[in-house]
Amino acid sequence: MLTPGKIAHSMIRAAIVGIGTWGKNLVEAAQDSGTIKFVAGATRTPARAEPFCKQHGIRLVQSYEELLAYGELDAVVLATPHSMHCEQIVAAAKAGKHVFVEKPLGVTAKSADEAVAACAQKRLTLAVGYNWRFQPALQEAKRMLEDGRLGKLLHIEGNFCGPSAYRFAKEHWRQDRDEAPAGGMTGRGVHVVDAMLYLAGSHIASVVAQSDRLVHDYGMDDTTSMLFRFKSGATGYLGTVIATAETWRLQVFGSKGWVEVGAVAHLHTWDMKVALLDPSDRLRKSPPEVKTYPKTSTERAELEHFATAAAARRPIAIPGGDEVHNVAVLEAIVRSARESAWVKL
Repeated sequence: MLTPGKIAHSMIRAAIVGIGTWGKNLVEAAQDSGTIKFVAGATRTPARAEPFCKQHGIRLVQSYEELLAYGELDAVVLATPHSMHCEQIVAAAKAGKHVFVEKPLGVTAKSADEAVAACAQKRLTLAVGYNWRFQPALQEAKRMLEDGRLGKLLHIEGNFCGPSAYRFAKEHWRQDRDEAPAGGMTGRGVHVVDAMLYLAGSHIASVVAQSDRLVHDYGMDDTTSMLFRFKSGATGYLGTVIATAETWRLQVFGSKGWVEVGAVAHLHTWDMKVALLDPSDRLRKSPPEVKTYPKTSTERAELEHFATAAAARRPIAIPGGDEVHNVAVLEAIVRSARESAWVKL
């Protein structure tokens, strides 16, 4: 008899839960992979999902509970509303299923802690969909900090903006302030926070934030910004404006130079600008070098990484790790914006 999480075959058989735009994108990114295959699914609007599931050979069931009882299933991939994530993860862990969940892991640090612990206790793999970590440019920036080419990390700043406030109707769940606290943070900003945690190798010690709704008289905030202090001493800035044109940027400043990524679209392979000080003349103003990288699908990469870890019963999200800390940062941002004060984590 197999122990929970034990895989007796090379292909992870997964279910997609939530078959909206992003759920479909995840399926299409990896359905021809040699490590993970979507064989089942569940969604709140099955009639809409039926043609897609038929096209991709996915057995559509009526409920999440029925899905978890499906024996020929190793893992679930959750593309569901944020507030549902942690409860669904705990239920999957009880059923012995590995879990890949879209970001954020949850909307409260307490529930995120409980979800990670539930998987850890059963030796089940839990991964969170921070696909930016699979960008070759971001991985190179990380190496440049580790090997000293950028020098000591001083500051990271970024933004992730776009027309999300116009994209979703008033009644859409993404306009619910409980589902989307601090405006664009859950849909966009948490990606930047995760990239900062990845690059800094350090958790955030304190944050001060402001968040307002300036365009609509309903729904989530549209203009949110914050300052961070990392435990390492480095500082950070993040802005997410979701009632403007699409744009994003991340710039990392070290004592020997800086690197920058950014564009309009983000679901492509990034280029990176690199500007390093000339050790023989630190005041010389040299134009940055542009580095390009082979094309890759970050969604496919993150799902294959999850599947490989699940097959080996290797943990990804762990108690006290970046995924949980990111949720604690989100809570601190909301509290800081409400109280107009610095919040320590």
